Amino acid sequence: MTHRDFDGASVSEVGLGCWQIGGDQWGDVAEADAIEVLRASADAGVTFLDTADVYGAGRSEELIGRFLTGYPRERLFVASKFGRFPRPGWPTNFEPKTIREHTENSLKRLGVERLDLTQLHCLPMEQLKRAEVWDTLRGLKQEGKIARFGASVESVAEAEECLKQPDCASLQIIFNIFRQTPETSGLLDRCRRRGVAIIVRLPLASGLLAGKYTPQTTFGPNDHRTINRNGEKFNVGETFAGLGFETGLDMVEKLKPLVPAGYTLPQLALRWCLDHPAVTTIIPGARNRAQAEANAAASALPPIAPEALARLREFFVATVKPAVRGPD
Repeated sequence: MTHRDFDGASVSEVGLGCWQIGGDQWGDVAEADAIEVLRASADAGVTFLDTADVYGAGRSEELIGRFLTGYPRERLFVASKFGRFPRPGWPTNFEPKTIREHTENSLKRLGVERLDLTQLHCLPMEQLKRAEVWDTLRGLKQEGKIARFGASVESVAEAEECLKQPDCASLQIIFNIFRQTPETSGLLDRCRRRGVAIIVRLPLASGLLAGKYTPQTTFGPNDHRTINRNGEKFNVGETFAGLGFETGLDMVEKLKPLVPAGYTLPQLALRWCLDHPAVTTIIPGARNRAQAEANAAASALPPIAPEALARLREFFVATVKPAVRGPD
């Protein structure tokens, strides 16, 4: 497993996204399965875990906390997020008192004294512009509750707003073969020059880029791939890269001839993210040991040839981008 610098810390370039193990928007995940995913990821060299207080209303953090009781804490970098917890809800979630309460609750569920990273969790633009929000984070850092802070964002415009904060350590973005605007807009290069870490979420586009879905594939009733296909619950870009399921399947078929020899489609998707020099870590999710091990193995894949990268960019610009919905 290759490591990269994250604001002075060394983290695995392949991390683990822990949205799934919350069990509320990716279908049910048994506790034993969740712990096995965490164990398999750590065994494969993953050191970066990304969660949020809202995933399963605290369940994801609690499961990570249980795993940490039997694993050397110093080997893992634990990142969480706040701002979308259902209680008390918006806009009270963005007030200093509530930010502090939610941070303390995350620390308790995780069983740690300090978060390696806390992130604003897709806050509205008007909140990203409030100095009070950022100043509260600075206070938590000074008190030792968090080591650093950043933001998970939905769009390039939101990312640019966060970059106005000189001590914003990281940005978490949607970035994959079907969602390339962070690169084509120049955002990633600007972050690289400033030393802002980039966390890539949804590198497999909600599983589309695993290449296993068919028109007959169904998902559970509480799965975001069922209930958020058109942005009914939150930003549509979080589900199937904003393409929708049917259009996404069509794009996968058009993409398959561009997969270079020596790669499977999911390997290409993960390696494509890793090959951008601004990317610090990617956080694919997993539901079992095999998926966790396959994700981690992307670190050992050879870089994609420049000609293939150019073809994938042309494919996005000409074919995919016109079909993408939601802010990018």
